[in-house]
Amino acid sequence: MPIWLILALLIGTVAAIAIVIVAPGVTVSRAGKALAFLALFVFPLAVSFLGAAEHLDRSKQTKFCLSCHVMEPYGRSLYINDKTYVPAAHFQNNRIPRDHACYTCHTNYTIFGTVHDKLRGLKHAYKYYISKPANPIKLYEPFNNRECLHCHQGARSFEEGSTHSAFMDDIKANKMSCTTSGCHDQIHNAAHPDQLKYWSSQP
Repeated sequence: MPIWLILALLIGTVAAIAIVIVAPGVTVSRAGKALAFLALFVFPLAVSFLGAAEHLDRSKQTKFCLSCHVMEPYGRSLYINDKTYVPAAHFQNNRIPRDHACYTCHTNYTIFGTVHDKLRGLKHAYKYYISKPANPIKLYEPFNNRECLHCHQGARSFEEGSTHSAFMDDIKANKMSCTTSGCHDQIHNAAHPDQLKYWSSQP
């Protein structure tokens, strides 16, 4: 949805409401009643719905996630020049969409998951604007293999790999984490970002 269309509808809504408030006599006629109904009910609902949809779409973007100061080191970690770091390897090699990198792997973390996850998202907003965010950030629960299997399940290189195939049932049942020590346990290094080498394309 183009942002200009939402803004145009918002301006139209404000104008229609202003007409009804400044000149309530217009509501005497049938057309005036229709205008009042549109101004007070239909237009505000449409603006709210379209605005929420636009915000949800924007909040999937990597730049939105990294707009919080506390997330800046996690954004930098996507550029670590070490293929053993899972997020960096995925980001730099386009294994995930770069403009939706955070959302792709943490799709259940905030407002896109269950009702419980949505409430957590509101808690994050409260802490960011009113309280103080935790630093360093910690996941509420161990990373679920489901997020990895969104993309890797069914891939030949994953299914037929000797290490993966030996533990495939446990991996798919989430009994053995993909981030188990000795497996893919190099994730975000946000604690000591200045002690690492970075890819030359770091912004």
